[in-house]
Amino acid sequence: MTAPRRLLVLDVVGLTQRLLDHMPNLSDLADAGSCAPLETVLPAVTCTAQATFLTGTTPAEHGIVGNGWYFREQGEVFLWRQHNGLVGGDKLWDAARRAHPGYTVANICWWYAMGADTDITVTPRPVYYADGRKEPDCYTRPADLHDELTETFGTFPLFHFWGPGADLVSSQWIADATRHILRTRPTDLTLCYLPHLDYDLQRHGPDDPRSYAAATALDTVLAPLLDDARAAGITVVALSEYGVSRVTRPVDINRALRRAGLLEVHAQAGMEYLDPGASRAFAVADHQLAHVYVRRPEDLDAARAALQEVPGVAELLDDEGKKAHGLDHPRSGELVAVAEPDAWFTYYYWLDDARAPDFAQLVEIHRKPGYDPAELFLDPGDPYVRVRAATALVRKKLGMRYRMAVVPLDPTPVRGSHGRLPGCKEDGPLVICSRRDAVDGPVAATDVKALLLGLAGLH
Repeated sequence: MTAPRRLLVLDVVGLTQRLLDHMPNLSDLADAGSCAPLETVLPAVTCTAQATFLTGTTPAEHGIVGNGWYFREQGEVFLWRQHNGLVGGDKLWDAARRAHPGYTVANICWWYAMGADTDITVTPRPVYYADGRKEPDCYTRPADLHDELTETFGTFPLFHFWGPGADLVSSQWIADATRHILRTRPTDLTLCYLPHLDYDLQRHGPDDPRSYAAATALDTVLAPLLDDARAAGITVVALSEYGVSRVTRPVDINRALRRAGLLEVHAQAGMEYLDPGASRAFAVADHQLAHVYVRRPEDLDAARAALQEVPGVAELLDDEGKKAHGLDHPRSGELVAVAEPDAWFTYYYWLDDARAPDFAQLVEIHRKPGYDPAELFLDPGDPYVRVRAATALVRKKLGMRYRMAVVPLDPTPVRGSHGRLPGCKEDGPLVICSRRDAVDGPVAATDVKALLLGLAGLH
């Protein structure tokens, strides 16, 4: 049996033609090989796009309707779950192993990594101590790879992976780990997730000089990895999940539902918490898309009426609209709101900041009932925010409990978002391959799986 061709698949988050012009190494790869627009999926967000790439199906089939959703059976909103069991459908590696038994796969920080039937896994996984402290770390399989990577490259830089300190350090660690695994534990397919562009694109917008500088910086980090792949004869595919659009308008979708008497909260210690089970309707905000969960059919018209005139809401998808976009899955909301191109949805549901829950000013991706890009900022309205952060850091280093309450409750600093389908090719995602004959026209997200199998010589 002929051995499959080795593949390195780089998920360069936020890569577009506009940014490729500032990335000479990736540009050279595209010029020597092939490059085409990637027709992404709705919602154009990380978890949905990656699940689509790896299964070749839409959210209606694989079930990943966003970066999170309302788990009806538990009455809770959860974002950023990690277990691969949530992803339905035939995975890329399953199809590859049917064609070539023993096909090996390394997943380095692509999402839904835990529990996946891959040979090597590296994924962010903090240590949650019993006293409430959270420390950076990662999960690996095989288990001994954890200490090997930590001793070689240091602890996984979690606080550079997300939050106000998110920067190039995390993508550098991931790229270095990928190079190490390619050398020491080679596999047929290596998946590598590089998040760096996402940070400054959301902070500053896609057309800001700081975002162009971030693209060039990431390209510099990529150069040794591309060189290693070239020297080893590995076919490289670089793709992106979405392009980021410039935004100026946060839309408080849950506050609109609350003012309409549809969203309920409960209070503890003077703080308000979303009460999904009691609410007639509420939204799980996810960048430029929001799943609106309506408890009873008779409340559907009221929810639609509360939202259809809200400035910044472009459309509300009903059952037919969801079906047209491949979003007709039981995990989806009864309605799906899509923002205008320059708008995005906040998760905020309180009407008075004095009543906000304490986690609102923390980097707390697992407790907030929606995505919060304000976590990328230190509160610009707090003149003592850096002192507070430094004090909390000292407490942390002393092994004491600490509260890093530095995230603003004002969402207006956010300048980039994504989730809706792109308005033009220049601002949409790309797929690049080191092989000249790989792509010659737009590639649908649902065709990425077949493309990779073909490049590997597995048909």
